[in-house]
Amino acid sequence: MKKTLFILLMLSFVITTSCKKDKKETEVITEETVNESQNTTPTANKVNPNKSKGEIKKIKVALESKSGSTVTGNAVFTEENGVVSMVILLEGLTEGTHAIHLHEKADCSAADGTSSGGHWNPTAQPHGQWGSAEGYHKGDIGNIVANANGRATKSFSTDQWCIGCGDAELDIVGKAIIVHESTDDFKTQPTGNAGGRVSCGGIIQ
Repeated sequence: MKKTLFILLMLSFVITTSCKKDKKETEVITEETVNESQNTTPTANKVNPNKSKGEIKKIKVALESKSGSTVTGNAVFTEENGVVSMVILLEGLTEGTHAIHLHEKADCSAADGTSSGGHWNPTAQPHGQWGSAEGYHKGDIGNIVANANGRATKSFSTDQWCIGCGDAELDIVGKAIIVHESTDDFKTQPTGNAGGRVSCGGIIQ
């Protein structure tokens, strides 16, 4: 009788220990899985990590006319708490809607602005409207509307840019801001059928 009781106690101990071990292993696996899931962020949605650092950065950009236009203006880029805000003022435009983009290089030397390269697109996405689920370039700012006097203003803010952080997917320094003669249709690849470049300004610190 005592021998049988001893065997039962031993079996109970082995089963209890085995269950605890299995539970522990399950918990570890689950925690690793959750961590992997949290760290899997789509490249196109990478955001500025410099939140709540208190530092304010600012760049002022003068835009010059291109392609025989009379379009000039100024843009100010300000970074604060991981968000970059852009305010642009333009004059000399034809009345109506014009596309505005960030392009690859802060080089406005060509008379037609083509020295600035194509749209800034470090994540190799299709051209589209900012925030589109189908994809968009990091330089796809959108359109700006000029009044009957040829003046236009636009404000834009995002945490998907930075000023001088050195991250190739976020840093707008060394890029150009380009104003186009036509409207961005957000569909035509890779330019949005926005037409010629009528103004250009290099984003340089």
